[in-house]
Amino acid sequence: MKPKVWKILGLFFIMIFAMSAVNAVHAVEVTATIPLGTIPEGIAYDSGKSEIFVATFNQDNYSSAVSVISDSTNAVVATIPVAEGAFGVAYDSDKGEIFVASEASVSVISVISDSNNTVVATVTVPGAIGVAYDSGKGEIFVTSDNAVSVISDSSNTVVATVTVGTGPNGIAYDSGKGEIFVTNIQSGYASNSVSVISDSNNTVVATIPLRTYPMGVAYDSGKGEIFVADGESNTVSVISDSNNTVVATVPVGNLAGFVAYDPDKGVIFVTNEDDNTTSVISDSTNAVVATVPVGIGPTGLVYDSGKGEIFISNAGGKTVSVLSDASLPSVSPSSTTSTLPSPTVPEFSSASLIVVVAAVVVVTLSAVALAVKKPKKFSEKS
Repeated sequence: MKPKVWKILGLFFIMIFAMSAVNAVHAVEVTATIPLGTIPEGIAYDSGKSEIFVATFNQDNYSSAVSVISDSTNAVVATIPVAEGAFGVAYDSDKGEIFVASEASVSVISVISDSNNTVVATVTVPGAIGVAYDSGKGEIFVTSDNAVSVISDSSNTVVATVTVGTGPNGIAYDSGKGEIFVTNIQSGYASNSVSVISDSNNTVVATIPLRTYPMGVAYDSGKGEIFVADGESNTVSVISDSNNTVVATVPVGNLAGFVAYDPDKGVIFVTNEDDNTTSVISDSTNAVVATVPVGIGPTGLVYDSGKGEIFISNAGGKTVSVLSDASLPSVSPSSTTSTLPSPTVPEFSSASLIVVVAAVVVVTLSAVALAVKKPKKFSEKS
């Protein structure tokens, strides 16, 4: 076989392995879709009950409720009325309670007991939007009108108010540093930032300038980093919590909104509301390794550690999508980095398979034609 044939076959195999590497993690897909009938917003995972709590809005009567989903059946098992305008949700693992922020009408935090799915307390917080649970302090941090309210879960009362930037929205707890990271969406979508609050004294210890429209935020315990979705620039900013600086910027889909961290796989899930997709980012490379079609208008999302699943609220479709992380690589037990699957075991989509089959036919026919033609020329010379 002449060198030209080897070159053709070589290009063919390169194509096979390249496509394999690209599609190796594209098997992440929706495994279930849960209809709600109302608009889902914030979402939280209750590890004690293996349930998902979703804040919902009924546009027919302008009421809000929390839908409770069993992760074993992917069915709604309870509906709990709460104050109008429910949005942010957080799970308090110490108390077995769910804290739900409602910003319309009377701005309150509804406290739900997961033992009987009833509201056991309400806490007044003007303009309540985002909620995060601080397991180190047993406190709930709530973004509100240009401030963050701190609620003690032992008394369900506000014990501190911390002034931050304009328009605080997303919020996340950094267990490694004992800090709270808050996204501030400034008026006019300019000069936006992230405020860092120390939970030891409830003061702002750093302000990190960001790009145009920081929204959702999540803490990556494996890397000690904060991932912030920016819906205007369609990127995710990666912040190191050791020096509070942006160390990477990752392009994602259109109108990136909310973020969730999967510690078992070392990946970040980001909803892209305008694309109806979710981006999957490897925290070892800060690169998108998969883009998954989900429901219409994905907003909130949460990781279910018991099932290895991601639950995504689709505001436009009034559904919750369930993604399995089973096809993703696991984080190495000896490090905090993850390794992408070997491209030697390809995992093709149906479209890719068609392309590969067509390529096989073309390359094979070309190789046969050359192999037959070359000996004929050689015999003529002899």
